[in-house]
Amino acid sequence: MTHFKPDFARDPRMFDANASGSSDLGDLPEWDLTDLYPAPDAKEIKRDQDWLEEACRTFAADYEGNLASLEAEDFLDAVRRYEKIDTVAGRLMSYAGLRYYQHTTDPKRAQFLSDMQDRVTTFTTPLVFFGLEFNRLSDEHVENLLAASAELARYRPVLERMRAMRPYQLSDELEKFLHDQSVVGASAWNKLFDETIAGLTFTVDGEELNIEGTLNLLSEQDRAKREAAARELARVFKENVGLFARVHNTLAKEKEVEDRWRGMPSPQTARHLSNHVEPEVVEALRNAVVEAYPRLSHRYYALKAKWLGLDTMEVWDRNAPLPMESERIVPWDEAESTVMDAYTAFDVRMTDLAKPFFKEGWIDAGVKEGKAPGAFAHPTVTTVHPYIMLNYLGKPRDVMTLAHELGHGVHQVLAAGQGELLASTPLTLAETASVFGEMLTFRKLLDQAQDQQERKVLLAGKVEDMINTVVRQIAFYDFEVKLHDARAKGELTPDDINALWMSVQGESLGPVFNFMDGYETFWAYVPHFVHSPFYVYAYAFGDGLVNALYAVYEEQGEAFKDKYFDMLKAGGSKHHKELLAPFGLDASDPAFWAKGLSMIEGMIDELEQMES
Repeated sequence: MTHFKPDFARDPRMFDANASGSSDLGDLPEWDLTDLYPAPDAKEIKRDQDWLEEACRTFAADYEGNLASLEAEDFLDAVRRYEKIDTVAGRLMSYAGLRYYQHTTDPKRAQFLSDMQDRVTTFTTPLVFFGLEFNRLSDEHVENLLAASAELARYRPVLERMRAMRPYQLSDELEKFLHDQSVVGASAWNKLFDETIAGLTFTVDGEELNIEGTLNLLSEQDRAKREAAARELARVFKENVGLFARVHNTLAKEKEVEDRWRGMPSPQTARHLSNHVEPEVVEALRNAVVEAYPRLSHRYYALKAKWLGLDTMEVWDRNAPLPMESERIVPWDEAESTVMDAYTAFDVRMTDLAKPFFKEGWIDAGVKEGKAPGAFAHPTVTTVHPYIMLNYLGKPRDVMTLAHELGHGVHQVLAAGQGELLASTPLTLAETASVFGEMLTFRKLLDQAQDQQERKVLLAGKVEDMINTVVRQIAFYDFEVKLHDARAKGELTPDDINALWMSVQGESLGPVFNFMDGYETFWAYVPHFVHSPFYVYAYAFGDGLVNALYAVYEEQGEAFKDKYFDMLKAGGSKHHKELLAPFGLDASDPAFWAKGLSMIEGMIDELEQMES
């Protein structure tokens, strides 16, 4: 069933506009959640909970033990009833989750989310039989059902994803236990992590800041300010590293136990299955990126060190602005017009799809006490609309984050036509429209550059974003692989996890970096490791995919656009091979990844040529 799992922004750096700077940004939009429910005590919530409880009970009464005897039309009715249940459960959980992420330290909101999770989990427990019983049907039986009904055959992708779990299915009793237990397992540890991160305080130059305000200082022009922020982050992380190690140990062990019982061949298998992507495709991506580290991050950061006048870069220099970069704050209305102009220049259909996000209360951009860090686009359910969360600072990269999350939103609106069960896009494809939206915005700004210096700043910023999206995320993936493998052998101390973190840092960032004492704890604040193990490779997948797609767009022009919109409308109804075939692309071909990485190399080539 549906669970609230927002899509976090592509890079775990978390920017924040602190209160003192918000007046420069203009009127920042806030969510209007009334499209989901009028209020947490609204009668509509009670109505939907009552309906959900009864719908799940009657579904089980009508179908449990009977799936094998159903004709195609009856099976279609069952799928449609299941889809309606999924929609109502998703609506309830989306509302509770979005309210919570607005203010994670508010105990009332946390209580509301926990209570909703408990109820929805309890109500939907009777449905666990459906996937288990369906997977016990023979392949021949399933094919006969699909052949007998074109409408049922439309759900083939969903049913195939269910069938993919057949080798790893447990007994009915154990599956129901795991379903019930989920609210006090990973979900509870996730909330502990979120509330701890949101409640951390840091003091830099006498000013008390939250984690977002402190991380933001890592991109300040003043190097002393960046260093002070980095050392304060290290101090606070070290004070709390025992708790974060406990969270990671517990979640990794819980996952190892379940994976072992299911017979999963690796800790990554469940993620590959949910992404509907073959392990060898992910491995090809990972290997291509690691092999390219010297040509990408190592080369770029050596160039950046030269611009900064440094022989050795410290970790607080990684996201430093260039010396020639403007410190101008970009007001919200300018960010909106920049992104919308870029979307319009591509196709007016993008404008029409994006406009409601700004006009109808679908974006929450400002900074509030206890608000979740980072940025995400959450699709809610196909009968409502997506919501976007930002922590808008007014820096150029925040404009790109808006372009990124708005791309997700447009994708989610287009895919909604598939219906609740088919709209959801695997993570590997979910990043397509978001990264493409960024690329459109970047290219528009690059075309408008007034001189070589402005072009240099834009190129460098894009290269850094792509390194954070590709290199950093694959390094994060390797860290997770090492973490889960090590945890399977026994409990990990904070020092053990620190060592695993550092084992990927030098390799990925390059020899120009020095790593300060304390940086070894910076794994602690990355939400992806806690909420969605092995999520991170999807960012690199999406970036490589979009780079290849954009090259096709430059070749085909107008002929590309309808195919692009058709791909977004498909949602989760097609495999990545089917979606990419109209563009002449194949993610299983190693040359595909080389093509995407070559775009980053080309930008670094241009930056090096500017120096000569």
